[in-house]
Amino acid sequence: MMRELLSGGFVPELVIEERSNIAAKELDAFVARVSGWPVAPSLDELLGAHETRRERVEHHNRRACEALLEELAPDLIVLGGTRILKPRIFERARHGTLNAHPGLLPQVRGSASVAWAVHRDEPIGGTCHFVERGVDTGPIVGRRALPVRRGHSYERLCHDTDQLCATLMREALESFRDGTLVSTPQGEGGPAHRTMPSEGVAEVRRRLAAGAYSHFVD
Repeated sequence: MMRELLSGGFVPELVIEERSNIAAKELDAFVARVSGWPVAPSLDELLGAHETRRERVEHHNRRACEALLEELAPDLIVLGGTRILKPRIFERARHGTLNAHPGLLPQVRGSASVAWAVHRDEPIGGTCHFVERGVDTGPIVGRRALPVRRGHSYERLCHDTDQLCATLMREALESFRDGTLVSTPQGEGGPAHRTMPSEGVAEVRRRLAAGAYSHFVD
């Protein structure tokens, strides 16, 4: 996402990185989900030519993070691979906090959205939305389905969905910059899923390989 935002001319004033055991595990899980597909350069490489301030915290929901946002008083907070945040964090921005969710809201909320979409035989896609107190329930500013073709692997779908989410976030920031950003409240939708067990992901792979999915475009 950072690479996509920088390509659109959006250079963050401050990046707050969480360095924790949970963050390390989530990074490992992300790399495993897109195994065999390219990942973006590191933040060091991407931001090396920019004057972006970077701070590290032990936990995004603790006082150190809140104090940084209180000092900066940002117009907008953009999330990228962040844990579920408390209101005292995401309400620090004057115009709200944007998240890009790798699933089509409101149908597929929570973690492992690509896997749960295949498991539930739902379309796969991405949604950019404002953050509120519910999990993935905030007003939608951008939403797009991902074309899924026969032969696409689970890893490819996770990779392509992440790429789509980055594009949706860039488009949202372009609209925000231009004063044309429109948000639409969500209706009733699905539950907020937890991470899918490994045996469930294995079954998702089998379903895709067998063509047992209703939303292929070919």
